[in-house]
Amino acid sequence: MAEDGLRDLDPSQKIDARIAELADWRGETLARMRALIREAVPDVVEEWKWRGVPTWSQGGILCTGETYKAVVKLTFAKGASLHDPAGLFNASLDGNVRRAIDIREGEMVDAEAFKALMQAAAAANAGKKGTSKPGAA
Repeated sequence: MAEDGLRDLDPSQKIDARIAELADWRGETLARMRALIREAVPDVVEEWKWRGVPTWSQGGILCTGETYKAVVKLTFAKGASLHDPAGLFNASLDGNVRRAIDIREGEMVDAEAFKALMQAAAAANAGKKGTSKPGAA
């Protein structure tokens, strides 16, 4: 959907439109992950940034949801500082700040581990202690 066609929609409606527009496994995956984000952080704010990137925030960006031909990429703004015991992060592993989860067609993400990661991201944005990786400053 062209950006002009989205002008009068609020961010949540724009995300709805993106999911509908995809009409394939990527839309289903983005919708499933969005539902988990909302379960994990019920007061999350949905935003539409950078001319078409679904973004979830609370006290700052938690993660973005980009869709590409081969993956749905969930990039956590402060992912490098988050404890990820389930090893969900599988992309952008070399950066000092961000981490991402690339989901390919047919792959499922552990829902409980993902929700815990979202809650840790929200806690990190709120400045709560105990959310960082062991040994992280």
